[in-house]
Amino acid sequence: MTVSSNNAVIEIRQLIKTYTMGLTQVHALAGLSLHIQRNEYVAIMGPSGSGKSTLLNIIGCLDMPSGGEYVLNGQLASQMDDDELARIRNQEIGFVFQTFNLLPRSNALRNVELPLVYSGIGSRERTDRAQRALQAVGLGDRMNHRPNELSGGQRQRVAIARALVNGPAIILADEPTGALDTRTGEEIMQLFRQLHDQGNTIILVTHEEHVAQHSRRIVRLRDGLIESDAPNPGGTPV
Repeated sequence: MTVSSNNAVIEIRQLIKTYTMGLTQVHALAGLSLHIQRNEYVAIMGPSGSGKSTLLNIIGCLDMPSGGEYVLNGQLASQMDDDELARIRNQEIGFVFQTFNLLPRSNALRNVELPLVYSGIGSRERTDRAQRALQAVGLGDRMNHRPNELSGGQRQRVAIARALVNGPAIILADEPTGALDTRTGEEIMQLFRQLHDQGNTIILVTHEEHVAQHSRRIVRLRDGLIESDAPNPGGTPV
């Protein structure tokens, strides 16, 4: 059932997320509402414990809210079964993490192929698509290198290629430059800018102001609610 009321790709309505830790309940999200349009570039900021990573996990269908509604492409996440949620995580959303999450014994090509394996794509097409994804992030000459043979920036590029290989419309990035030096982090942010220019919706969590300044909109959280939500005219040009 389609429930979207506008052209937003992501609609979050009065979202609540509560964790039980022993006898204590922690309210990570406290009735947060947010709409994100297709091809937006949004940075989510906030102090530790503000709910930003929890929000990103729910947007990525890695976690489910305790209350409220999450609508993705007009569909209520709460009405999707496990197979549909898995398909969305594999094909519609690409994930980029601070710690890269690469398989250490597999080379770059095999790491990028992994989402295609889960999609049931044949071997020849998997290799072709993974090669194109690595070339797109400037690693055409590093396909046979394992993660320990790559620099931090190169490993993050492999992770981005893996996120892109299924052609997702939405890229979610959690502190994508957190493990990188300043120069390498800037190179990765330029790559995100290119992805946005190509039509991807990008949502990134960061605690670094200079990283957020690459976005076109900055949402600041505090205590599980939106403290401010404002356009960033100095960010990536549309």
